[in-house]
Amino acid sequence: MLRMRFLFSFVGGRGHFDPMVPVARVLAARGHTVAVAGSGSEVPAVERAGFTAFATGKPRETTTARQPMPPVDPARDDWEIRELFARRATAERTPVLLELIREWRPDVVVRDEVDFAAAIAAEKLGLPCATVLVLAAGTLLRKELLAEPLSEARTGHGLPDDPELTMLHRDLVLSPFPPAFRDPAAALPCTAFAFRPGEPVPPRPQAARPGVYFTLGTNFNLESGDLIERTLAGLGLLAADVTATVGTQLDPTGFGPQPENVRVEKFMPQNELLPRTDLVVSHGGSGSVLGALSHGLPSLLFPMGADQPANARRSVALGTALALDPETATREEIHHAAVDLLTDPAYREAAQRLRAEINALPGAEETAPLLEALVTASGRGSSRQVP
Repeated sequence: MLRMRFLFSFVGGRGHFDPMVPVARVLAARGHTVAVAGSGSEVPAVERAGFTAFATGKPRETTTARQPMPPVDPARDDWEIRELFARRATAERTPVLLELIREWRPDVVVRDEVDFAAAIAAEKLGLPCATVLVLAAGTLLRKELLAEPLSEARTGHGLPDDPELTMLHRDLVLSPFPPAFRDPAAALPCTAFAFRPGEPVPPRPQAARPGVYFTLGTNFNLESGDLIERTLAGLGLLAADVTATVGTQLDPTGFGPQPENVRVEKFMPQNELLPRTDLVVSHGGSGSVLGALSHGLPSLLFPMGADQPANARRSVALGTALALDPETATREEIHHAAVDLLTDPAYREAAQRLRAEINALPGAEETAPLLEALVTASGRGSSRQVP
């Protein structure tokens, strides 16, 4: 088998990188050369995951200051996708990626689905481009938001018109999400291949004393107002063991004394917590929702923005979750919703159906031959053989 070179590229934070990791590791295990391009702020995380990292920009300034929660605003989310991702980030990152690709000479570019610059750079240089989905419900990226800024970017780099935006799904689309979770309004393209990002998870018998895991992820925790305090107060009333992670930027002691059943930490690996959890309380980010469903766990969701509202709507429609208004939910409402999710078996049964669907998907190792085929079909690839 030919030794090949794969450049993974993502825009944004860990939520855009983590879904790519199982695919990248499979390729590396098969003897291929793998590198990852992302923002300067994410270089340490990429290197800790074991990959060569290329910074596509300077690290962002970090803050530990908590901010009021901005109002939930779908129009703002649409503006961010159109202006910040499709227009600004694409304009800034495409020249950087073009230079990197010319120098590093990959055989395939693998991008996260919001990294439009990687798709343009790969097409400009005649390389196959695969996409890894990072948005579970799939409705955040819509043609009416992307058509104009991506047309401008393509024109600026001498690429032909693409009115159907085929650049977003050409060659191969890899989805780490169960197909049933995808919103029917955002059907997967014919180039899509759904895979299971981890090992199959057996069903967990519900414990006599439940475990609850609470997280607002790594970005929205700082702009959550007093949601963490309200949630801790509501969950603390449960006859359950509660573990909350508030992020590395925040000091757990800043939330004051907690009941004996509540533990507040900066960070704990999700894969360590979920096997002993019965309910996940989160912002509804795609990674948090997928983690809960992979373990067949119901969720209590506080969607604040980005992909979260769409994920929450889909979760509620499938019967795997309840969603509360993050701005107004009281500790009593949070407590009662958590009790319902822990005691009504319908939520757990619905989540277990999604777990079974995920378990039945091909493993991440099945993505490697598909990516290798992109290289052989293009006539590229090093002449050096993989032992």
